[in-house]
Amino acid sequence: MELQTQESIFTDEATLEMAGHGRRLANYIIDLVSFYIVLIVVIIPITIAYPDLLDFADSPGMDYLDRLLAMVAYGIYMGVIEAVFKGKSLGKLITGTRAVNEDGSEISAKTAFLRGLSRAVPFDAFSAFGGWCHPWHDRWTDTYVIDVKKSIIPVGK
Repeated sequence: MELQTQESIFTDEATLEMAGHGRRLANYIIDLVSFYIVLIVVIIPITIAYPDLLDFADSPGMDYLDRLLAMVAYGIYMGVIEAVFKGKSLGKLITGTRAVNEDGSEISAKTAFLRGLSRAVPFDAFSAFGGWCHPWHDRWTDTYVIDVKKSIIPVGK
């Protein structure tokens, strides 16, 4: 009796299908809306408890500081979300995408925070436009956002 061998379906190599412009834009919009919802839920009780903060926020020159703080807060928010949910955010969950390292492995908490803080760089969102959707926060952290269903990620990565 001759033994038959079957080729393993498991592979050591990742085949990553990058998420396109449409999905990346949807991720951004969904994540931005979720960020503002969380921000409002946090800020309303604070302004009720400390109404003097509203006067401070209306003082001259605070417009620019407000924008800067919102950009940094968004970066921190995205870093925390991607760290806790292993490369996923609400937008990525809805669109079936995920942030991974270049080799297809799961991103670390450090990488998630660096991706998040990189988003605070002005014009980062515009860096996604072009032939290949690979914005600065992906390039600087050696990560990709992939289509989960079309990608093959080896077991254990």
